[in-house]
Amino acid sequence: MDNFHQLIKGFQNFKQKYFLKEREYFESLERAQNPKTMVVACCDSRVDPALLLHCKPGDLFVIRNVAALVPPSSMAGTPSAVMAAIEYGVKHLNIEHIVILGHSNCGGIHGLMEPESIQNETYIQDWVNIAAPALDRLQELTGDEPHDVRERHCEEGAVLVSLDNLLSYPWISTKVEEGTLKLHALYYDLAAGDLYRYSPESEDFLKMRLKG
Repeated sequence: MDNFHQLIKGFQNFKQKYFLKEREYFESLERAQNPKTMVVACCDSRVDPALLLHCKPGDLFVIRNVAALVPPSSMAGTPSAVMAAIEYGVKHLNIEHIVILGHSNCGGIHGLMEPESIQNETYIQDWVNIAAPALDRLQELTGDEPHDVRERHCEEGAVLVSLDNLLSYPWISTKVEEGTLKLHALYYDLAAGDLYRYSPESEDFLKMRLKG
C-alpha cells in the first residue's frame, strides 16, 4: 500500500462489497460483540490474524504487539495495554479460547537474539526481554545449528513463554483448570505459508494438515 489515499479507497471497497451487502450481520455487531476466541499476535504487517484464519469482523478479539508477547504477572506494569485487553476479553467477553500466534522472521525475536541491533531502543529492549526465558532455553538445548534454525526455535519458544505467562494470572489459570478457557500455541511460517500447532504430547510444533 503506497499512500494514505489507498486506505480511503480500501474503505470504500469494504463499504460497498461487505458492509452494504451484509447489512443485517453488521447491525448485529453494532449491538454487541461476542467473540469466542482471543488471538495475541505480532504487530508485524505480514501477519494479520483475521486474514490468516479467514475470520469475519466479530469472530476474533485481537491483541497485537511486538513478538506476540504476554508479560508474566511479576512483570506486568500499571498500566498495561496488553493485560487490560486480555482481562477485558476474559472477564467481560467470556472468551473461551486464547491463541498465541508467533511467526517466522520476527523482528522482535531477532532483536532479543541480536541485542546490538536494538541497543539504542529502550522500549523494544524492555519488551522483548519478556521472551528471555526462550533464549535461555535455546542456549541450554541447542548446539551447532545454523542461525536460522536457532532463530526459529527461539520464535517458537517465545510463543510457549507467553502461554506459560498467561497461567501466572489466577483469573486465567482458574478458568483453565475449570475447563472454561483453553490455551493454544500457533506458529506461522511466512515462507511456506504453513501453520503449526503446539502439541503437548509430542512437545513440538506440528504442521497442520489441510482438509479437502
